[in-house]
Amino acid sequence: MTRLLKLFCWLFFTACCALLLALSGTFLYVAPTLPSTQHLRNTRLQIPLRVYSEDLRLIAEFGEMRRAPIAFADIPPDFIAALLAAEDDNFTQHHGVDVSGLLRALVELARTGHFRSGGSTITMQVAKNYFLTPERSLKRKITEILLALQIERELSKDEILQLYVNKIFLGQRTYGIEAAAQTYYGKSIKDLSLAQLATLAGLPKGPSKCNPIVAAKCSLERRNWILGRMYRLGKIDESRWQAAVAEVDAASLHVPKPELDAPWIAEMVRAEMVSRYGEEAYTEGFRVFTTVSSPLQQAARQAVRDGLLEYDQRHGFSGAEQRLGVQAVADWQSVLAQQKAFAGLLPAIVSEVKPDGIEVLLRSGKREAVPWSTMQWARPFLSANSQGQVPKSPAEVVQVGDLIRVQRLTDGHLRFSQLPKVQGALISLAPETGAIRALVGGFSFAQSSFNRVVQAKRQPGSSLKPFIYSAALDKGFTAASLLNDSPMVFTNRSVLSDNMLNNDEQETRSWRPKNYGDTFLGFISLREALYRSRNLASIRLLQDIGIRYAVEYLSAFGFSPKDLPDDLSLALGNASLTPMEVVRGWATFANGGYRIEPYLIERIEDREGKVLFIEQPKTAVQPGNAQSNLAAERIIDPRTAYIMTDLLQDVIKRGGARRALSLGRTDLAGKTGTSNESRDAWFSGYNADNVTTVWTGFDQPQSLGRREIGGTVALPIWMRFMEVALKDKPEHRLAKPEGLLSLRVNPQSGRAARPDTPDAYVELFKNENPPEAPLTEGGAAGGSVSPMDLF
Repeated sequence: MTRLLKLFCWLFFTACCALLLALSGTFLYVAPTLPSTQHLRNTRLQIPLRVYSEDLRLIAEFGEMRRAPIAFADIPPDFIAALLAAEDDNFTQHHGVDVSGLLRALVELARTGHFRSGGSTITMQVAKNYFLTPERSLKRKITEILLALQIERELSKDEILQLYVNKIFLGQRTYGIEAAAQTYYGKSIKDLSLAQLATLAGLPKGPSKCNPIVAAKCSLERRNWILGRMYRLGKIDESRWQAAVAEVDAASLHVPKPELDAPWIAEMVRAEMVSRYGEEAYTEGFRVFTTVSSPLQQAARQAVRDGLLEYDQRHGFSGAEQRLGVQAVADWQSVLAQQKAFAGLLPAIVSEVKPDGIEVLLRSGKREAVPWSTMQWARPFLSANSQGQVPKSPAEVVQVGDLIRVQRLTDGHLRFSQLPKVQGALISLAPETGAIRALVGGFSFAQSSFNRVVQAKRQPGSSLKPFIYSAALDKGFTAASLLNDSPMVFTNRSVLSDNMLNNDEQETRSWRPKNYGDTFLGFISLREALYRSRNLASIRLLQDIGIRYAVEYLSAFGFSPKDLPDDLSLALGNASLTPMEVVRGWATFANGGYRIEPYLIERIEDREGKVLFIEQPKTAVQPGNAQSNLAAERIIDPRTAYIMTDLLQDVIKRGGARRALSLGRTDLAGKTGTSNESRDAWFSGYNADNVTTVWTGFDQPQSLGRREIGGTVALPIWMRFMEVALKDKPEHRLAKPEGLLSLRVNPQSGRAARPDTPDAYVELFKNENPPEAPLTEGGAAGGSVSPMDLF
């Protein structure tokens, strides 16, 4: 018996030595390949890019991982107790490796040939999460052990826990406990109950398969097991344990949602950040603060949507998106599940047609009524210029099985609607700096991410005329100069180009420009020609100042010469410009003559809040303000800008934008624009605080309709937006610059008026360009202007 005992001891000793030699050999083999743990204190966890408005409302978050790192001092003690009870109750005692846990893992390896539990401590999991792959092998396990021992020597227990809780995956694309608290409960971890903390502590074991969203039963069982362990370990008393176990879990998915709907702005910022920082833009926790105002952005979004829907419904109902016919409800729901909501327009299938309305099935599976009163607009669409008869009943509009769109009204009821094919864009700037205050690139970003503000080059029509008239003012013309608004025919091939001619004119090689309405007014003042938007007068004005001069002049506003036609069609706005380019040009009139550059990013901060970039825009300097090195370039005479504003205010007072008088302000100036065959409709307008451009049209250019022009399509959108933008703000117009005269003018001759001239009116002139002296009774020009003619 003694000999057998000795033999057993020798065999055990030999096995231990062999194991020791094997471990030593493995250590000698693995040790040189171990990474340094020094960088753990400075580890930069992946944090998504976040974009904010100027008033700190979240616009967007970009990045695969939801994470919000938290300091150890901010971790609730109850969570630490729950986590250790669940994962490593001996954490404070061991030095990185729990021998009993490893022995259990080795027994499991010997029995099954695989590691299952792994016997990992929290420190070993830190080593694995930060340095190793998920591979399950003996070599990797030994590497994990050695790293854990190394980590314990170099970091405190608090530091190890902080690293662990900020790195771990907890399901739903969430990493770290603070982000998990927000994802599952919509609150910071410091605001969670004991039961909720225990739920989070149970997630590392099964983040994808046992979280409270996808497996509530599994999650609840694990939560209660953890609470029981906390009680048995003396971390909580019996009353807290029982209360926590009895608590109903209220977990639900709280995915961080934008607080401000500005997807085109978010995409512009994302592209800019990737351009600056590459792929690190998504992981380095940058925070970008834009110039966008939340109230203005919301107003812009709603104005564009309402305006496009209003236009669309004026032209009738285009029919159901699909005609499914009578089918099983399950089949309808399958179709609905594949449909998206766009700009608040919900997909629905007509389940019943009644005399007083229809009943529809929604994606939620709920059936709701749509009253007949919301359907009466739905005349059949025939063309851009015609619609069918007004429907007399719902049955004339839809039938059972039709896939349609409905809107949820503020009172909770549904309204019959349809997805408009027409598109639009709105861009609003602060004219002194170029700060973008609101931007909408279309009807719905989910429907089309194409940003029409910066990507769509379209013909601005008459909204380009103010730049031609400004060029004329700077070349000696005055607001009282007479222009001839009468028919013209161009047959000289040397002055014609293809873009001037329509299909009929291409054959005859003759150009016959027309006025809207095909009327002519004869000799009229430059002021009247602009506010009435007379094409023939504008063409003659461009002839007088010269095309080359005009193109060079417009280039100073930021328009590229290659986008401006080198012919007389320039007078009609036959150029290719984006709304962003147009609004930048218009800002010059609004700010007194300066060229500004639109910008969107006000500042960029890193994850610690350190400012990495702050915009310093070149600013229009107004009288009385100190000059600075950041003054914008003055590109036109301030008197020209002032006179142009005065002229453009007449567009609202007496021209094609008179409906804007309903805003009840006298400081607004602007101009409509409509391209050939009404393919594009524009309105640009401003006061000294805000300059805004609206474009409407189809992505594939086609007529909006005979009666659809800038004043009927774009202007209402502009008005809806400006009503909010200027609400409760005092009227603001730029101060009148020096060097201007107010003189009485004879409307018939454009000359200074004699004291007895009937219908004389007061006009603005530059000091060096007063009107010509009045004619004497014999027809000769009189002397200098009488003091009585000056005002």
